[in-house]
Amino acid sequence: MSTMTAPFRQSRTMTVTRHLSIFGRVQGVGFRIYAGRKARELGVTGWIRNRLDGSVEAMVQGTPEAVDAMIAWARRGPRSAVVSEVRISEGSGEYRGFEMLPTE
Repeated sequence: MSTMTAPFRQSRTMTVTRHLSIFGRVQGVGFRIYAGRKARELGVTGWIRNRLDGSVEAMVQGTPEAVDAMIAWARRGPRSAVVSEVRISEGSGEYRGFEMLPTE
């Protein structure tokens, strides 16, 4: 009697990482706090911070669907934000949790 083993299955879910630059009225409106809540809700990791030029910058990592949902949220932001543009590029790094970083 022979035994056959199941083919190797990759147990790790595919993740993507995107760098976001968010412009408009995005500071002083709770953008980072609400982004952190949304990231935790979606299971997205990474970081977010205000920029000295008035924009918000974020690195988001997760499943393609979760990252897409986070980007869709960033295009709207919280109710009091007015997002005029979101620039998206490839991101890098590995993250555990979602952090709020100091302004840079």
